[in-house]
Amino acid sequence: MTMVHEEQTTMAVAREDLLNEVERLKTDGYRLVQIGCTDIGGAYEINYSFDKGYQFKNLRLTVGPDEEVASISGIYWGAFVYENEVHDLFGIPVTGINIDFKGTFIRTATKYPFSVTRRGGDDPCQNA
Repeated sequence: MTMVHEEQTTMAVAREDLLNEVERLKTDGYRLVQIGCTDIGGAYEINYSFDKGYQFKNLRLTVGPDEEVASISGIYWGAFVYENEVHDLFGIPVTGINIDFKGTFIRTATKYPFSVTRRGGDDPCQNA
């Protein structure tokens, strides 16, 4: 069996350029694949992944814990799911979401469980 690895590009994007870059990808025929977020040591890295003809393009946005991010749901309607998840799990304010659950999309025992400003570490596993 031969494994084929498709080329992926990742481009850093500034907050003020995010909507223009996403609009450009939409105009070029790309579909939204996912929005993922991770803690990178006191800040967040948000990756927006797009696909067209099995060619992935990623936009990478880095934001601090108190910075707002503009919603792309006005461009890709279904992005509201990912954006509510980013808010509910990481505490990142996302402005202008077309369907904003206001912190109730994902219910967790701890508010913003993956927030970089959360203190006290993770709770130990309760499975015995």
